[in-house]
Amino acid sequence: MKKACILSVFLLALSLPAFAATASRVALVTLESDYWVYSEDYPQAVDDMVALHGDRIVRRTLPANYMEQQEKVITTIADLAKDRLIKAIIVAPAVPGTAEAFRRVRAARPDIMLVACEPHEDPPVIQFSADLSVSLDWVARGYTIPWAARQLGAKTFLHLSFPRHMSYETLRLRRNVMELACERLGIAFVDIQVPDPTSDVGVAGTQQYVIEQVPQWIRKYGKDTVFFSTSDPVLEPLIQGLVKHGGMFLEADWPSPVMGYPGALGLDLYGSGDPYRDALAKAEKALIAQGASGRLGTWAYSFTRASLSGLCQYALAVADGTARQGDHAALLAACAKFTPGCGWNYAEYLDPTSGDTVGKHLLLYMDTYVFGRGYLAVTKQKVDPSIYREALAMGLSGSLYEAPDAGSGATPSYGAGDGERDKNGN
Repeated sequence: MKKACILSVFLLALSLPAFAATASRVALVTLESDYWVYSEDYPQAVDDMVALHGDRIVRRTLPANYMEQQEKVITTIADLAKDRLIKAIIVAPAVPGTAEAFRRVRAARPDIMLVACEPHEDPPVIQFSADLSVSLDWVARGYTIPWAARQLGAKTFLHLSFPRHMSYETLRLRRNVMELACERLGIAFVDIQVPDPTSDVGVAGTQQYVIEQVPQWIRKYGKDTVFFSTSDPVLEPLIQGLVKHGGMFLEADWPSPVMGYPGALGLDLYGSGDPYRDALAKAEKALIAQGASGRLGTWAYSFTRASLSGLCQYALAVADGTARQGDHAALLAACAKFTPGCGWNYAEYLDPTSGDTVGKHLLLYMDTYVFGRGYLAVTKQKVDPSIYREALAMGLSGSLYEAPDAGSGATPSYGAGDGERDKNGN
């Protein structure tokens, strides 16, 4: 009997390596490099997942000049279907060519779950090919940001943008939702046109304009005013001015503690092992010291790194049979594992033209962290779907500004009251 037990244990031990070798895998496909500020976050997420799951993660990279190497993009992704152990392919970001690659994978291996992160192709194109598409939210945050502003005691909400950005349907729709949310929440909403940093005035001209205007805006609207900008170059001078003159700021268009705060507050992040954690801690200390506690916020973690890590964890769970494909709650829980203390939520993609929602294209967002106060629980708020229909009915085109085009090439010379309007046209 004893010998039989020993033999059974021995045979089980022999079987473990074979089991590990045949465990399902997830392929993570990222870019060799990218032009944007979060270019390293996706590869770092892959490093995290390899460290956590070992050879269950298959990593591939796409060329940085992906537009000139479309066939390489397609074949790199499509060839992953040849590995019979791969049960999910996640492309982050899903650059052009991903949809065609997914079509080829689907034809060869319909059992593989196909996931597109931040898709660059037209939504209907990638939605047709992918089982799941994930983007940073631009719908629900149209409500949650004004809601968070109310929690800070805001009386006025200033939306800083320019005609080029307001010609984009998604940005215009979010702006419409913000105006409606402010109306429902009892907050005055004001459009403010700032120079377009891609115009002749450049980034430097845009930033100088904001430096000059912040104290005038504060004098006109008061310190109980929350500012939101669609333009990243505006953030550093905006945050700097709000800390000095008053006013409030909740989150950037792409929220992050490394967006705007390091430059505005003079934070040294050189050699940081975790720039997000260090930026959050150092920014909080600096803002409290300067009397701005409870007035400025951000997202506490890297959205790109946490979302890809969460998607990978979710895909492995689906492959292992411990989660069901299409279980959005399981996906949110997987993402939350990588953002301790921070909640997640989502909105379904809203087609700006038809008004229809797409259940397999999720717009994810995290809770807002206010320096000196903590999380606001924005992800627990219910957003009334009717606000989206009303926002679409407002239209997604047409001029918002009565002042001369701030992106025309000339440095704007109009005063703080020009180029602005509230819901009454003032």
